[in-house]
Amino acid sequence: MIVKTLPPSSRPIQEDSRNGTDSRGELDVIDIVPEENGTPSLVVRSPRLLAAQKNGATAEPETLYDPVSIAAHYQNRPLQVLRRIFAVLWPTLSFAFGLWSDSKRGIVVKNDRRRATQLRVLLTQLGPAYIKIGQALSTRPDLVPTVYLEELTKLQDQLPPFPNELAYQFIKEELGASPEEVYAELSAQPIAAASLGQVYKGKLKTGEEVAVKVQRPDLRERITIDLYILRNIAAWVQKTVKRVRSDLVGILDELGDRIFEEMDYIHEGENAERFFELYGHIKDIYVPKIYWEYTNRRVLTMEWINGIKLTQTEEISTQGINARYLIEVGVQCSLRQLLEHGFFHADPHPGNLLATPDGKLAYLDFGMMSEIKPPQRYGLIEAIVHVVNRDFEGLAKDYVKLDFLSPETDLTPIIPAFARVFADAQGASVADLNIKSITDELSALMYEYPFRVPPYYALIIRSLVTLEGIAIFIDPNFKVLSEAYPYVSKRLLTDQAPQLRASLQDLLFKDGRFRWNRLENLLRNARNSQDYDFNLVLNQGIEFLSSERGAFILDKLVDESVNGLDALSKNVLHNFTSLLRERVGLTAVNETPAATVEQQQTLEHIKHILGILRETRGFDPLQLATQISQLLVNSDVQRLGQQIANRFTQKAVARLIRQLLAS
Repeated sequence: MIVKTLPPSSRPIQEDSRNGTDSRGELDVIDIVPEENGTPSLVVRSPRLLAAQKNGATAEPETLYDPVSIAAHYQNRPLQVLRRIFAVLWPTLSFAFGLWSDSKRGIVVKNDRRRATQLRVLLTQLGPAYIKIGQALSTRPDLVPTVYLEELTKLQDQLPPFPNELAYQFIKEELGASPEEVYAELSAQPIAAASLGQVYKGKLKTGEEVAVKVQRPDLRERITIDLYILRNIAAWVQKTVKRVRSDLVGILDELGDRIFEEMDYIHEGENAERFFELYGHIKDIYVPKIYWEYTNRRVLTMEWINGIKLTQTEEISTQGINARYLIEVGVQCSLRQLLEHGFFHADPHPGNLLATPDGKLAYLDFGMMSEIKPPQRYGLIEAIVHVVNRDFEGLAKDYVKLDFLSPETDLTPIIPAFARVFADAQGASVADLNIKSITDELSALMYEYPFRVPPYYALIIRSLVTLEGIAIFIDPNFKVLSEAYPYVSKRLLTDQAPQLRASLQDLLFKDGRFRWNRLENLLRNARNSQDYDFNLVLNQGIEFLSSERGAFILDKLVDESVNGLDALSKNVLHNFTSLLRERVGLTAVNETPAATVEQQQTLEHIKHILGILRETRGFDPLQLATQISQLLVNSDVQRLGQQIANRFTQKAVARLIRQLLAS
């Protein structure tokens, strides 16, 4: 009989014993369902630890990373740990000695393909944890010489495969039937082999082409012993090196959580479906379908994607596809992952990003995903705004919100240090000033000042640096902040979150003065965002300004509008009286003074903003007239109109009294 796994939407939500959050990872065997041909099929909601269920215990499932249990296991096996340490240390030192020896003999190491091949083989032999390090380096042409880059790229999907017999055995164990019974076709050899598994191309009995991913044997044991060793090293460094204030153990545990989740293919399938729900609607993003009937812990069956790696630029060009555009699509999708929903792909290397024949960007491999909480997402948005606008005092406060600095930290010496790091950030190309270079400079800063690196930060940087590496490969002049800021501007103008409304207020006002140039910059950048909608901004702006939270901005806008109208009326009167005096000859008429420089600047800003709005996607005068007529009957708009009229009247009367008293 064939073992079937139900999709996440069919499963009861249970509580995760570690953090009290809802988890769909723990499933139960429920019943046997007959197939159409009468063959019984066991429907599985999840094969958890049967021993724990039998004893009624709430033991930690083996599919979750548990550093305490791992430590208890290896503390009783010191010889096994020592063997692993020497197995890693000896070939690593041997390779390092070879590089040193070559350099002494005058050999240019960075151009030596023989050494590059040795490094790839070394990382492959050391196991999955080290392969992942090599995969991360394979996306960094700014750090790794070309010859080494070409070899490390093979670690993405060209690793040595394990025997078919083992893969077929896993398929039978996980799905309850032999590959011949499950699939109509299955490739004779793996199409790709990666760090945690290998992929076959197959076809279902119903005719759909699929990718069948099968996990490597003995994977869990090889991963856990490396994590145990690295965690002990991290704990020792954290304890003995006083300059290290970051939670190294927490960072490693975060990575361990993600790797263990990556080893659970049911969890990966859930991630793929959640990713589709959140980001599948984005223009030119494609997420493959999961076939739950043929998926379990160590076997994943998903839709086959015909595509080309983003780094294969020549092949992409011959297909008539714009690789740079797809990178822009990927950056926009990453911004929504990191800053909007918080659920992000933590391993976007070239093997996981394909250009499809119809010009879409397809995401693959949803094993390593992570999440950012809302306060951290809003903090990142505020940090980008403050970097772009050179507000380094605000940036220092953002780092407190993001848990890099404790609330009692004296920010006075840190503010000028930030100014040095970010002085040339906006508009710099990725090749000159990229996320990696900023991260490196911040690392030096964090060593000098009392920074601490929170665990969530490591995977965010991994994701961004990996994606940025692909961008460098395709276009060295790709501008990071120039691509990100339109989306951030759109969020500031449309997001109703109190944190972002406060950030918008801080951005637009300084010392009680309205900064028109900042509003112009926001509107100009926001209109370049793919999903920016003029009507949405208009409706939300009216709702916000008519609320108590928007009273401060409304009051200042009325002040500035009065100044603008005052400037306009003064200019009209000035031009009219000048005309009477110079052309008509009525010299008895006194020439009215024109608007002051400040009033004229306000008027020019208002004109610029009206021009920006006219050029914004979604602006239609006919539609706007209809919308305005509908808005006039809106209670919020009527209340807003009354507030504006009252404030205009108050200010006009106050000005008249001042003029009378002055005369």
